[in-house]
Amino acid sequence: MDEIRGLVVTEEGLVEQDLMRDTLTKEMWVNMGPQHPSTHGVLRVVLALEGERIVDTEIYIGYLHRGFEKFAESKTYPQFLPITDRLDYISAHAMNYGYVLAVEKLMGIEVPLRAKYIRTLMAELTRISSHLLWLATHALDIGAMTVFLYCFREREMILDLFEMVCGARLTTSYFRIGGVANDLPDGFIEKCREFCNIFPQKAKDYDDLILKNRIWLARTINVANISGEEGLNLGLSGPSIRGSGVKWDIRVSEPYGVYDKVEWEMAVEDGCDVYARYLVRLKEMRESCKICQQCLDFLEKDDSGEFRAKVPKVIKPPEGEAYACVEAPKGELGFYIVSDGSTKPYRLKIRAPSFANLMSLPKMVEGALVADVIAAIGSIDVVLGEVDR
Repeated sequence: MDEIRGLVVTEEGLVEQDLMRDTLTKEMWVNMGPQHPSTHGVLRVVLALEGERIVDTEIYIGYLHRGFEKFAESKTYPQFLPITDRLDYISAHAMNYGYVLAVEKLMGIEVPLRAKYIRTLMAELTRISSHLLWLATHALDIGAMTVFLYCFREREMILDLFEMVCGARLTTSYFRIGGVANDLPDGFIEKCREFCNIFPQKAKDYDDLILKNRIWLARTINVANISGEEGLNLGLSGPSIRGSGVKWDIRVSEPYGVYDKVEWEMAVEDGCDVYARYLVRLKEMRESCKICQQCLDFLEKDDSGEFRAKVPKVIKPPEGEAYACVEAPKGELGFYIVSDGSTKPYRLKIRAPSFANLMSLPKMVEGALVADVIAAIGSIDVVLGEVDR
């Protein structure tokens, strides 16, 4: 017999003690959130906890249930274009881009060079805008209020540029099958150049605030780790996979627009954690600014005025199927369209990056603390409109 904390324990007693220990450490399932701006009632995360450690995670989606993929079958090809704005409504230009590329591939349409430069410019401004909103909300989740205000200040300048071009700030619907809706207005290039000139210093301001802030480091380094191999197996793309050391970017592997005509570097970090994903997006914004400058250089000199190819008045692709993808701010965005020769898609399927990236959350938070879930969700940069499509 042994004496444990004043208790005489027999062999039978040892069994009882084990049972008591199992009861004290039994898993408890709790609802998490909503703690992130993108989870306000449309994402349910349930955690299995042992104390404050996470042992399992279940994700429930489908609360928006908008059914856009099925909705496309009842709309003509041009009519569905504004619906793509409502997928990742933070990155409307990127959503438009993926869709029109797929339709153009079906119809064999060659887009004028000027239109390609305008599209690339808008896509990169969208990337900066999306990453600014991500950094603002992500930092706010972790407790940095000032970064939120800084990022919204610069994002407002980009939205002003969007408004100049198409009259809309969020759901832009600026792209068209064959090009863009209209040429750049007078004064746009100068105002866009002004933004590109000041943005690198603004990006440095963000880094000065949090890059070496000890609270930020404690909440992001070695938090929500996922290796490159695990990420690829789960379908991760965009900054989330490049933060795990994987050199994968659609703009490089399958160039579209004028990405093969401008100079830029792919942002890659091998930290595999929240901090690495932060570094990737900050570098990506700086590289996007470089791309924008080069696009402006061309557009300033080009006087062709061809911003849209000649397309039929009635868009009616031949029978067939096509898949086209772009590097959206959150990762690989693809549209797979099946045409039966009519004016409406027979089938349409969207490869949404937020959906695939969200599936990595259980792996990221396994063994982590409850507080780390907030940082993990923020680092993935999820928009639920894209998930529940």
